[in-house]
Amino acid sequence: MIAATTRARLLERYPMLTGLSADELADLLAGASLLRVTRGTMMFDEQQPCRGFPLLLAGSVRIVKAAVNGRELHLYDVEPGDTCILTSGCLLGHAAYPARGEVRDDAEIVMLPAPAFQLLMARLEPFRDQVFHAFSARLAELMELVSAVAFQKLDQRLAKALLAKTAPIRITHQALADELGSVREIVSRLLKNFADNGWLRLGREQIEIVDADALRRYTTL
Repeated sequence: MIAATTRARLLERYPMLTGLSADELADLLAGASLLRVTRGTMMFDEQQPCRGFPLLLAGSVRIVKAAVNGRELHLYDVEPGDTCILTSGCLLGHAAYPARGEVRDDAEIVMLPAPAFQLLMARLEPFRDQVFHAFSARLAELMELVSAVAFQKLDQRLAKALLAKTAPIRITHQALADELGSVREIVSRLLKNFADNGWLRLGREQIEIVDADALRRYTTL
């Protein structure tokens, strides 16, 4: 049973649901559950069936593609108010997950059963529009990622990733490696090279950009 306070937060995060009447919303949430999931928990893994549609109220979920050797490629993050295109695709195509979802920050999630998702797609145009808009936006991001992996050197991708982050940058070398689909040792070596050039200052789980212009020029070489 979804409490009234949780229902209000859900409508705030996902305003397209306000198109439902009170009775329709109650019916939609009758089979839903509220999950509180701690950081590091695996929400789903590759080849697992999709059992529901998550609506994120708080926290974040990291979507990654893992290789047999353990290396990972960060695909995208799901934040409050977002819809997960992998989950949408699995439910629409009746397919298993092709990647893994891990909780990045402690999360609160309203999990809709699969039939509720199908009903929303069929009857609520604003919800359907948001799902397809998410597909379009994520596809553009993934095409950019494929282009970077295929045509841009790792050190240039690292420089670009650092420039995109908000200061102060608090992140481990392993987390950066996961984001770039590399290994920690290589990323650590590249960060040291940047620091030796005077572009960065490295600390414990913290990176300070000293010369952003130099990093920016390096991404275009």
